Amino acid sequence: MKDLRCGGDTVYILLVYDVGEKRVQKVLKFMRKHLNWVQNSVFEGEVTEAQIIKIKNGLSKLIDKEEDSVLIYTARDKKWLSKEVVGIEKRTIDYLL
Repeated sequence: MKDLRCGGDTVYILLVYDVGEKRVQKVLKFMRKHLNWVQNSVFEGEVTEAQIIKIKNGLSKLIDKEEDSVLIYTARDKKWLSKEVVGIEKRTIDYLL
């Protein structure tokens, strides 16, 4: 997982988006700068509160709030979530130290 810490407490987030076709590439490019890509329209990672605010502000500029949707699930630590994959896992991050 990318080390996104820049001071302060971190939280683990899972971000899922559903945006119009015209905006998908811009949102994807923006999100890859901030979190780990999991699969289509899904990102995860550890961030600080300041980074969450930066992500929300950036997405607000890219999406159409009348048509698009972004869901952000947060947990104090990744260990509080369980993950089960049915089918293939699009992107694993096990190889990272």
